[in-house]
Formats: sequence, structure tokens, C-alpha cells
Amino acid sequence: MAESKPKKVSKNRRKSRELALKGLYQGLLNASDIQKIRRDLIDDPDFKHVDEDYLKQLIEGVKENQPAIDAKLTQFIDRAIHELSPVEHAILYISGYELMFDLSIPYRVAINEGVELAKIYGGTDGHKYVNGVLDKLAAEVRSQEFRAN
Repeated sequence: MAESKPKKVSKNRRKSRELALKGLYQGLLNASDIQKIRRDLIDDPDFKHVDEDYLKQLIEGVKENQPAIDAKLTQFIDRAIHELSPVEHAILYISGYELMFDLSIPYRVAINEGVELAKIYGGTDGHKYVNGVLDKLAAEVRSQEFRAN
């Protein structure tokens, strides 16, 4: 009888984005501070699957750069920023942060990940809205990379 290897728990960025979405959503609804958001996320059953460093970077990066991200997003949305659905707003924060402040993430990956989150957690056709906003944002903040593709 062969020994079975313990299952490897994968740490991945998609799960990190999902958990960041949950935390940022909570923050938008309850005006929670970053420490409370992080404490609550540690208790989430998915926490063991995330890339903790990336999750921390996303939450802290979005919180630190919220005004700048909102200012850019406002240029590409069709309503006041506070009228966005909290889920779509949180998704736009995550992908907006990646597009604007984390150049190690290719712009197509940032957009795709945001669209995938919107398909899972957003409203009907919310992914189309998210895709349109992120596409316009990428064209402006990653213009060289955007034009090259």
C-alpha cells in the first residue's frame, strides 16, 4: 500500500481577490476600518487558500489609494460613484488598484479577474459594465501596454 501524500493547500491570487472583494464590500457597507476587515477575513474558511501577502497588498493598497481610484473611476462611469452597487464598486477598486498601482499585473489579467469576480458575485450583466469601465481605465492608465496589444 502506497503512502498518500498530504494534500497541498494552494495559495492563489484569485482567492486573494475574492477575499479582498468580501472585505472591501464589508468596508463599503459598514464603513469598517482596515483592521476589522483583516480580522474578519482571517476567520473566512477560504483564508487558508489565499496568498496572504497579496491579500494584504490589495486591501491596504485599495484603502490607501481609494481617493485616487475613485477619481479615475468617476471619469468612466455613468453615475455618481456612491450609486454603484457595493459589489461592483469593490471589484472596480481591486482591478483599478491593480491597473493603476501594480504594474506587475498585466492589464488584461486585471481586467479579466475583475470581470470573473463580477460574473460570480455581481448582478445580472454587471460583468459587462465592469468590463467596459476597466477597459477605458486601462486605455488611460496603461496606454503603452494597451496600445501594444
